[in-house]
Amino acid sequence: MQDVDIKTADGVLDAKLFQPEGAGPWPAVILCMDAMGVRPSLESMARRIAAAGYVVLLPNVFYRDGHASKLELKGTFEDPVFRKHIYALIGNLTPERQKTDAAAELDFLARHPSVQPGSKVGVTGYCFGGGVAVRMAANFPDRIGAVASSHGGKLATDSPDSPHRLVGQVKGELYFGHADNDSSMTAEDIQTLEAALKAAGVKYVSEFYPGARHGYAVDNWPAYHPQAAETHWRRILELFGRTLRA
Repeated sequence: MQDVDIKTADGVLDAKLFQPEGAGPWPAVILCMDAMGVRPSLESMARRIAAAGYVVLLPNVFYRDGHASKLELKGTFEDPVFRKHIYALIGNLTPERQKTDAAAELDFLARHPSVQPGSKVGVTGYCFGGGVAVRMAANFPDRIGAVASSHGGKLATDSPDSPHRLVGQVKGELYFGHADNDSSMTAEDIQTLEAALKAAGVKYVSEFYPGARHGYAVDNWPAYHPQAAETHWRRILELFGRTLRA
């Protein structure tokens, strides 16, 4: 693991970079964090993807509010003060800022000697990071070959820039794994998303995980569901294997 700094129009985005063992170059994957930020559990997930043969970038998307090592993201959503803090951080990450950051991350990977030249990038996102991943693929359709969202929240809202309204811009393959009884992505929301995907004519899989709550894929999280997590790993690694490798 290597700590890296990526210059953006708004400052310096701190991130962690993971590489497979052996000689590269390799395809690249961006791991879009959940609302609890960059931490050991996400680093472990990045290592697992890297071990499968990918250079993995894990950016701190809240960098405008502080370096990952200094952000206070320990708490529970049952605490209204903590919940307000997290929602403020997410709200501060506007679609325009997401595009700015994605461009910088993609350019960083394109320049990196360990990344396969000219290869398309994969993106995998968790929680609100699912929407970040979809937006990245919509903003840079010729650079993103695959996008995965696991227990993604707010993917189909009334907002004019809701992620589900952007899927027609995506050229890569999409995967969605939905948590059971998830207030951030209800059954109605899933139907809205799937209708948009079908109307767009994109290649996608939208899968429901019965009994798995929001957060099922992230180890050391109360909702972690080992069986669902392993299914999610099979899905995303198969996705990257068929879309990112020449």
